[in-house]
Parts: sequence; structure tokens; C-alpha cells
Amino acid sequence: MGEEVKYRPMTFTDMDEICELENLSFTIPWSRESFLHELTRNAFAKYTVADVNGIARGYCGMWIVLDEAHITNVAVHPDWRGKSLGEGLMREMMGLARKAGAEKMTLEVRMSNSVARKLYEKLGFHEEGIRKGYYSDNMEDAIIMWVNLNDNLYLEAKGL
Repeated sequence: MGEEVKYRPMTFTDMDEICELENLSFTIPWSRESFLHELTRNAFAKYTVADVNGIARGYCGMWIVLDEAHITNVAVHPDWRGKSLGEGLMREMMGLARKAGAEKMTLEVRMSNSVARKLYEKLGFHEEGIRKGYYSDNMEDAIIMWVNLNDNLYLEAKGL
């Protein structure tokens, strides 16, 4: 492809691209103000961008509280899906969480999102429960998934 992908912290200059990704990816997208709040006022928040030749083509956010990391959102531009950006973002976040002292990571995923569920399983996540009616756009259930960041599956997924 010739494109160079770099994973880096999200900045204010990414906001237009991040808001576009949100609108393309979610029926109820986060607002610009929500992201600005995360970047400026939430001490627990960390956001990473998949930068392709200087353009944010994906992002992932998490909150780290004590020894747990909670993935808040992941989005990849539709034109860039299936090119491992989501996997790269998750691997990056897992590494950042581990460096920050997190031992476990959790996330919610739509019951119907089999592509994301397969990716998370590949990275060592396993299903731990269901949140009934979690998604307010259609009341779809969410699967709660967890990974122990010190497990062998995680280390294998990271290539360590």
C-alpha cells in the first residue's frame, strides 16, 4: 500500500477527523465536546490514534483506574477496516495499560459484532457476562469481555 501507520496519542488537532470517524461508525456518536473533555479533564483517560500518513484513520480510548483498564471506544474509518488498524490500536492500548500498571482490561461489544468479538478473542479476551439492552440506539445487549494482561495468551498476542 505504501501507507505508513503510526500509533500515537490523540491531540486537539485530530478532532475533525475523530468526529468524522465517530459519525461514520456509530448511530449515536460522541460529540467533539466529549472528546475534548476526555483529553483535558479526565485524568483516567488515554486515547490513541492510528495515524496513516498524517491522517487519523482510527482511534481507541480507555480509562485506567487502579489496576483495571476499560476500553471506552474503538473506531476505524470504513475505508480502512480489515487492514489491521483495529488490532494495532488494541495491541497498543493493551501495552499502554500494562505499562500504567493495569493487570486486567475490559470492554463491552455488541452481541451482533462478530468481527470485533473475533478480534478480542484473538487478543485473549473472554466473555464474562451480558449487559441487557446496553446500546440505547436499538437496545441490543452487550457482551462484557475481559483479559488478564499478564496471561500467556496476551503475551503471545503481543508477540512477546
